[in-house]
Amino acid sequence: MAPLSVKRVLISESVDPCCKTILKENGIEVTEKQQMTKEELIAEIQNYDGLVVRSATKVTCDVINAGSNLKIIGRAGTGVDNVDVDAATKSGIIVMNTPSGNTISAAELTCALLMSLSRHIPQAVMSMKDGKWDRKKFMGAELYGKVLGIVGLGRIGKEVASRMQSFGMRTIGYDPITPLEVSASWGVEQMSLEELWPQCDYITVHTPLMPSTTGLLNDASFAKCKKGVKVVNCARGGIIDEAALLRALESGQCGGAGLDVFVEEPPKDRALVNHPNVISCPHLGASTKEAQARCGRDIALQIVDMVTGKALVGAVNAQVLVSTFSPDSHQWIRLGESMGRVLKACTASKEPYSQVHVTSLGESLKKSSGFLSSAAVVGLLAEGPQKGPNLVNALPLAAETGITVQTDHKDSDEREVCVVEVSVNGSSFTTVGSVQAGVPVLLELNGSVFRQPVPLTGHLLFFKASNSTELLLSVTGVLAAAGVELQSFSASTASSGEQWYCMGISSLLGDIGALKSLAKEAAQLTV
Repeated sequence: MAPLSVKRVLISESVDPCCKTILKENGIEVTEKQQMTKEELIAEIQNYDGLVVRSATKVTCDVINAGSNLKIIGRAGTGVDNVDVDAATKSGIIVMNTPSGNTISAAELTCALLMSLSRHIPQAVMSMKDGKWDRKKFMGAELYGKVLGIVGLGRIGKEVASRMQSFGMRTIGYDPITPLEVSASWGVEQMSLEELWPQCDYITVHTPLMPSTTGLLNDASFAKCKKGVKVVNCARGGIIDEAALLRALESGQCGGAGLDVFVEEPPKDRALVNHPNVISCPHLGASTKEAQARCGRDIALQIVDMVTGKALVGAVNAQVLVSTFSPDSHQWIRLGESMGRVLKACTASKEPYSQVHVTSLGESLKKSSGFLSSAAVVGLLAEGPQKGPNLVNALPLAAETGITVQTDHKDSDEREVCVVEVSVNGSSFTTVGSVQAGVPVLLELNGSVFRQPVPLTGHLLFFKASNSTELLLSVTGVLAAAGVELQSFSASTASSGEQWYCMGISSLLGDIGALKSLAKEAAQLTV
C-alpha cells in the first residue's frame, strides 16, 4: 500500500514514554493530552492524523466523525472494545492494537488470581493485618489434579494453560477459531461449552467482548457447573454476567471469583467487590512496567511501519491491506483503482451499479485479488479529490450502496492481468488491465482490444465510434478548437463496426458534448 501521510499524533492516555520517542524519531509530531472529556477530545481530534489510546479513552462514532484527518487509531493494548471499529472502518481509518504486548502480564495475573482463590491469600493477609490468626478459616485446596476450563484459546489463554499445567492442573478449553490440533499441542483438550461446564473446578475467560460472549457465564451456565466452581475474569467486564455471578456466589454454586474487570469501571455497585469470596483488582491485567513498555513500543513501531509502507501488524479492521506491502503491489493497486475509474466514466449515465466482479490471472497475483477488488471499488465510488473511499472502507461502502462484490483468481502461465466487470441495469461493462514495466495499462474495454496498451496516467479521452478515416481528424479538430493537445492515441484491433478509442490529452475538454456528433459514446477522466 502507498505510505500514508501521518504528521501529527495525539496520545490521549498515559502511554510509556518510548512511544512518543519512537514516533518523534521518525518525524512524527506528538502531543500528549490526558483525561480529556468527550467534548474536549472531539474538539481536539480534528488536528491530528493519528490517535493513540489505552482502554480509558472512548473513541466513539462522534469522535471518529470529528477526526476529519484521522488515518490511524492505535490501541496500546489488546482489546479494542473502547473503539467503534465499525465507524472507523466506514471512515477508512485503520484501527490497530498490540496483540502480544500485554499477553504475559495478563496471563500472570490470571494465574495469580487462580492461586489466590485456591488458598484465600488476600483474605488471609487482611486477617493478619487485623491482628488475627485464623488458620482454620482459610483452609484452601490444591490446584494439583484439578480441572481448569479456559474459554478463549488465543495468546493469553495459551500462556495461562502452560503455566497452570506446571501446577499439575488438567486444562480443557473452548474456542470457535483455534483448531483442535493446535490447542492439543499446548496440552489443552477442546470441547463444546456444554461439555466443558460440568467438568471444571476452575474457569477462566479470555475472549473479546462481543454480542456472542456477553453474559457467556450466566445463570444457565452456572447451573451446569460443579457446585463450588471458581471463576476468573481478566479479559473484559460483561463476559461473566455480574448479577448471575452474585446469585451463584450467594447460593454457593460458585465458590469464589477473581475479577480484574467490570461492566462499569470503577464499579458503582459494590456488591461483588464486597463479597467475601471475591478477589477484585482495579483492571491491572496490563499494569506492569514491562507490558506498558512493550505496548508503547509496539504501537509506535506499528504506526511507523505502516506509514512508511514497510509492513502492517496488528490491524483489526484492514486485513485486505496485509498483502499490499510487496514491492510491486502499489502499481497493481493503482491499476485496480484506475480500471474502476475508467468504468465509472464510461457508465456514468447508466448507474446504479449492482455488481462488481474482479478476476485476477497469474500465479503472482494469487494473494492480490483481495486488494484488487477493493481498489476497483475505490475507483468506481470515487467522487473527486476530497476524502472518499479507500482500501479500508471500499467494501463496506459498496455493501451500503447495494453493490455485490465478487472476487476470483485463476491460474495462468501466459500473462498476469486483472479483469474488472460491472453490472449496471442488466448490462455488463468490462475492462482488462495489467502492469507493464511498472506502469498500469489498459488492454481492453468492453471487448475492444487496444492495439497499443493504454497507460493509465494523466488525462484520458475515451470514445466509441465506427472506424473511418475521417474520425481521427475530426476528433483532433475538436481538441484543437478547445486548445487541448493530443499526446497519445490508441485504437482497438477491430477493423469494422463500433469500437473504443483512447487519447491521452493535455487537459480535459470543457465540453465533451462537442464529440456527440462524432461518437456514439464519449467519456474523459484523470487518473
